[in-house]
Amino acid sequence: VQLQASGGGLVQVGGSLRLACAASGSFFSIDVMGWYRQVPGEQRELVASKPRSGTTFYVGSVKGRFTISRDNVQNTVSLQMINLKPEDTAVYYCYALARSSSASVGLPYWGQGTQVTVSS
Repeated sequence: VQLQASGGGLVQVGGSLRLACAASGSFFSIDVMGWYRQVPGEQRELVASKPRSGTTFYVGSVKGRFTISRDNVQNTVSLQMINLKPEDTAVYYCYALARSSSASVGLPYWGQGTQVTVSS
C-alpha cells in the first residue's frame, strides 16, 4: 500500500489548511484511515482517524477545528484544519490500516509526511 499525501505549508495563526492523502496498490480493504503528527523530539500523536464504518476519533486539542473526511471508494482521506494554532505545527503523516485479504490482520502504512507550520 502506498500513501501519497499533499497539502500542508506555512500559515498564520487562525488560518486554514487542507491535507489530502490517496492510497494505492494492492489490498483487500482499508479498515482505518487517518492522520498522525509529530514534533521533533516527541512521540507521534494520533490527530484524527476514520474507520470504514464506526466512530470517528479526534484528539482533544483539535476537536471543533479539524474535520476528517474519507472516501471509501476512492480510498482517500482528507483533513480540513481551521483556526490553526502554533501548537499545531508538526509533520503530519497519513495513515492507513489495510488488509490483504478478508482473513488477514490489518497492517499499518504511512505516507511520507507533510510539514504544517503555523506562525504567530
